[in-house]
Amino acid sequence: MTDRREKNQGMNWIRQDKRLAIYLRDGLACTYCGSTIEEGASLSLDHIKPYSNGGSNSERNLVTCCAKCNSSRGTRPVADFAAAVAGYVNHGVTAEAILSDIRSRTRMSLRPYKAEATALIARRGTVARVLAGM
Repeated sequence: MTDRREKNQGMNWIRQDKRLAIYLRDGLACTYCGSTIEEGASLSLDHIKPYSNGGSNSERNLVTCCAKCNSSRGTRPVADFAAAVAGYVNHGVTAEAILSDIRSRTRMSLRPYKAEATALIARRGTVARVLAGM
């Protein structure tokens, strides 16, 4: 039997329309530090409860983040990481504000974003091409 890590390697662990829908839900910006694709951020998804610790691939457990935040968080608890980010970003955000934003975003329905994501992918072919045109 394949373990969870082997089964979910690379970009294919989540459908591309769902990936783009989460990016759209989160405003095409890192949920932690606020970096955007317009500022050159390379977007990825982060598991609030790490997958390695039993977290799911549900949209309620996923947020958009930049590659820098995703790689620096590791498996730290989200509250600890939010406090660290609040300490180094230079726009007055607090850890509480980051956590509140995460809670509100993960409670939002993906339905309207999935429709938009599906249409964008149909026009441009891939999530990467959609993001390149944004």
